[in-house]
Amino acid sequence: MTIYRAAELKDRLLDALAQCDAVLEVELSRVTEIDTAGLQLLMLIKREASSSGRELRLLAHSRPVVAALELLNLAGFFGEPLLVEGEA
Repeated sequence: MTIYRAAELKDRLLDALAQCDAVLEVELSRVTEIDTAGLQLLMLIKREASSSGRELRLLAHSRPVVAALELLNLAGFFGEPLLVEGEA
């Protein structure tokens, strides 16, 4: 989830959000890289979900996702526990 794929992922995530009934779940365990563009994209999808009466759930955070969220103190923005795939 880097700047190099942000536009493509934005379209895919917005389409998925438009097609979901109430909750969009995004599984993040295979994210090997994330930069501020990727984080901004997740924030955009969260905001769009909220404004349309839907919910975004981020699942199975990879270590790079957790590190980026913690580095920028964004875990609270998403309001979910940061759970790395395979850890409890």
